[in-house]
Amino acid sequence: MPEPTPPIPSTCDEQLLCSLGPGFSLAGSDPGRLARIRDEVAYGFAALAEIENAVSIFGSARTPPDHPHYKLARAIAARLGALGFDIITGGGPGIMEAANLGARNAGVRSIGLGIELAHELGTNPFVDLKLRFNYFFVRKLMFVRYASAFVVFPGGFGTLDELFEALTLIQTEKIRHFPIVLTGSQHWSGLERWIRERLLEPGMVSADDAELLVLADDPDEIGELIAHWRHRQLETYRPSPS
Repeated sequence: MPEPTPPIPSTCDEQLLCSLGPGFSLAGSDPGRLARIRDEVAYGFAALAEIENAVSIFGSARTPPDHPHYKLARAIAARLGALGFDIITGGGPGIMEAANLGARNAGVRSIGLGIELAHELGTNPFVDLKLRFNYFFVRKLMFVRYASAFVVFPGGFGTLDELFEALTLIQTEKIRHFPIVLTGSQHWSGLERWIRERLLEPGMVSADDAELLVLADDPDEIGELIAHWRHRQLETYRPSPS
């Protein structure tokens, strides 16, 4: 008789988001949960308070070290580091590891924002500043709040989630002057075409929206683009008192 499959550990996000059946209520545990969320946001703000110029790099955790994208992520992170940008990743393997390695080689902060998962990926050995979050939305806040740009490599659902959430924030002007660079042009060209044919032509997005994504593969070009946008950010952005 086969052994029973061990239960998947419950995560904080699952406890927050999932109802467990008829008559179940989260209300009794919400005050404590809200306090933990507040503490987690404060933890991230305090740990990252000194980050002024950074780029968040996303991509597949399954990219092996001998893949061209791994080598390219390392090179781009190193180039951005030479321009004074710290590097933020999810702290895991694959593209994240490559970017953290490039940051370390460039002598800038190599930051990994880990997340509690049912099946842990672990932290790559090239992270110098390691944070671990229980809630996805708190972690996402850190990726955007402390970055001047996103560089997005081919990846799975998590990569696409970060990409389209950032696009939504830009489109709705929740964030401004924020470049999103898609690296691995051959991979992303189909998405760009789909956006133009299926979203722009029927009028679901504007022409400006369709221009929010930049396809680029050259580390020097990407570095120059992001440095230009960062200069523009610093010149034009005036935060409100609140």
